[in-house]
Amino acid sequence: MSGDGGESIVSAARVSAPIKVMVVDDQDLVRDGIAMILDGQPDIEVVAQAIDGADAIRQAAAVLDLGVVLMDVRMPVMDGIEATRRLAAQVNAPRVLILTTFDLDEYVYDALRAGASGFLLKRSSRDELINAVRVIAAGEALLAPPVTRRLIDRFADSRLDPAVAARLDVLTAREREVLVLVAKGNSNAEIAAELHLTEHTVKTHVSRMLAKTGLRDRVQAVILAYDAGLVTAGQR
Repeated sequence: MSGDGGESIVSAARVSAPIKVMVVDDQDLVRDGIAMILDGQPDIEVVAQAIDGADAIRQAAAVLDLGVVLMDVRMPVMDGIEATRRLAAQVNAPRVLILTTFDLDEYVYDALRAGASGFLLKRSSRDELINAVRVIAAGEALLAPPVTRRLIDRFADSRLDPAVAARLDVLTAREREVLVLVAKGNSNAEIAAELHLTEHTVKTHVSRMLAKTGLRDRVQAVILAYDAGLVTAGQR
């Protein structure tokens, strides 16, 4: 066989599998529009569309390696909050990106607490939608200030749960310090400058903090810090 054939095989092996996405929304036009935008990307494949949370749970069970679920919040039968909670509890759970019409929505905060990795406004641009899916699929959290900060500031204090503080006992003093700075919206670079550490060391502390507390990403860390009273609304 020629060398060209061998190179083709190697190149094909390096091509990453597309991000498998499910779109969940009870409005047909919204659901179909989002699916059409995402399906036009070479690295994204819409493998399912669901009309409510219960439908999403059923379909997710049949999809291998589902990467991202775009989840509406307010739906009949089962809302996006309960569906997110059930999906997040699964082994190899897909990451959930909440779709919302209102940026200051109590339901969105509840969905983030339930396990969502971020949220996106339905009025967002085509490019913002595509980027959000890629960010979430890569294991990052879509924690975009100032909207997320305003959302958390508005609802966090009313959800203060002292019992949650016990989850922080497993952290070292440094990890707790890093958690506070993450909750205040600081990037790894900003945390490194604040604590006089390298970014690599900060990344290590963040990873260990997430692992010890059983959290999936920075959004969940922020919610935990507020729920435990480690950070309060208005703190910067």
